Amino acid sequence: MRNIKLTVQYDGTNYNGWQIQPSGISDLKFEIGDCKRQKSIITIQGTIQDTIKKITGEDVKLIGAGRTDAGVHALAQVASFKTLSELPLNVLLRALNANLPNEIRVINTSDAAPDFHPRYGAKSKIYFYLISNSHIVSPFLYRYAWRIPHKLHFDAIAEALRFFKGRHDFSSFRGSGCGAKNPVRTVIDASIEHLNAIDFMTACLEGDFIKIRIEADAFLRHMVRNIVGTVIEAGRGKIDPSDIEKIMLSKDRKNAGPTAPAQGLFLEKVIY
Repeated sequence: MRNIKLTVQYDGTNYNGWQIQPSGISDLKFEIGDCKRQKSIITIQGTIQDTIKKITGEDVKLIGAGRTDAGVHALAQVASFKTLSELPLNVLLRALNANLPNEIRVINTSDAAPDFHPRYGAKSKIYFYLISNSHIVSPFLYRYAWRIPHKLHFDAIAEALRFFKGRHDFSSFRGSGCGAKNPVRTVIDASIEHLNAIDFMTACLEGDFIKIRIEADAFLRHMVRNIVGTVIEAGRGKIDPSDIEKIMLSKDRKNAGPTAPAQGLFLEKVIY
């Protein structure tokens, strides 16, 4: 039995997150005219598992390092699955990408140790969040950045981020439906960067961008998006950066800021 490790990139815009949903079909019904329909839930995990079955004939369980939310992207998601297939790694890589939708690419395949586990074996994960702080967002970036036209105070956001570093109870920044038994996490680093342009397709897209980068040993559901939504409140002058400490100690989600939209969030790297 082989344990195959995959490194995956994906544009999560049209997917309902990484994890397969229990029912396979959403409860959301919507109307067009007099017709009522159910919208199928399509996930990254489910799409890759279906592709592996098409190639190997096996029903595998694909385990990911992080359960990214609906609409969230990944530059280097790590996943693994057990298989009896003897396909060479390079053949498997080509077969996967030949059958996967264009929004999902496997960029590397390797044989991992039998006990390798993408989530439990990870020492830390790094996410970044992209904000376009201008009135006009390039049509090539609107799917990947949160547009905030209001003036943001960069130093206030940087000061607010400082309070997240270290080991804390992140209950105030935990999304509803989070299944983690322990809300304590260690944030290794939380930083902010101002960008005047973003390189794209050999061109340079000018603008006013803010990149927030957070590394932690693990994350709660919506934790990064809730942190970003809260520090933006500090950037807009709605709260003082020092309020972060009180919000954290309250252990009450209602005291923190709004959840930032999913499209600006990227899983950048998983560290082992």
